[in-house]
Amino acid sequence: MNQIRLLAAITLLIYIGTAFADRSLPDITMQPVAVSEHVYVVEGMPGIATDNAGFVSNATFVVTGDGVVVFDTLGSPALAMLLHKAILKTTDQPIRRVYISHYHADHFYGAQIFADMGAKIIAPSGAADYLASDVSRERLHERRVSLSPWVNENTRLVVPDRYLEGEERFTLGDVSFRALDMGSAHSDGDLVLLVETDRVMLSGDIIFEGRIPLLGSNNTDLWLATLNELVDVDVAAIVPGHGHFSTNADELVALTRDYLQFMRRVMGEAVENWIPFDEAYDAVDWSDFIELPAFTEANRSNAYGVYLSIERESLK
Repeated sequence: MNQIRLLAAITLLIYIGTAFADRSLPDITMQPVAVSEHVYVVEGMPGIATDNAGFVSNATFVVTGDGVVVFDTLGSPALAMLLHKAILKTTDQPIRRVYISHYHADHFYGAQIFADMGAKIIAPSGAADYLASDVSRERLHERRVSLSPWVNENTRLVVPDRYLEGEERFTLGDVSFRALDMGSAHSDGDLVLLVETDRVMLSGDIIFEGRIPLLGSNNTDLWLATLNELVDVDVAAIVPGHGHFSTNADELVALTRDYLQFMRRVMGEAVENWIPFDEAYDAVDWSDFIELPAFTEANRSNAYGVYLSIERESLK
């Protein structure tokens, strides 16, 4: 075991001792899958946020020859430790940078593990709004209950070392990157990372695969426009925020795009015709989506959020 691997192992042991005492880590299989020469992904299960010990989203890492770039850190410090173990199976290079696609709990609650290792944390500019909100504190309180002991009193909301506005390009080792702040599409702020050397896009939750997307009350019209913009980028593969990566952009975005378009159409018609939400929702034929994971848990709240957002759009 070389010095870097030894220091990483010591860091993990110290954190386990302080955060989990005698409790073991989640019984989760986290196997890195090669997307390209430099890019690897661990894929979460297609359930709701508290299924599978919270391992429901994807995390990606890029091995450059001069350190590792991580994209998203999963939904708890415990899962981030398992992610780091998975990285160590692939390389003993140090973690240099961590890009967070967006500040939703299932994507960034593991950030403190990598921050404590000395990695620089970069997030989209809109994440500052989330961190300043009551929602962020309420979500942490909820996850300390629903994901105990993996999220606990030692779990903290990591403020990034810097926020990204616009875009930046950088090269690490023999790999060139381009990071893009996409604005408020799926969340308060969304970031996409292009691994240009391998022509791989890491999209975060702008793209969902294999489950119902989480919509909230965001601007779904802007989300659709952003989605169409990403489809036009010439890449060999896309890794979504949830679900399997793909080499076919049109097929990969189909679920998210079809769901957004359908939701905006049916809720838009309800708003235009002054139909109350409950009545409108019950009248919709949801058969194209009802069998998808997370439909029962997410669809009604998704529809209500879109209904409200279209009402706001109509007032403008």
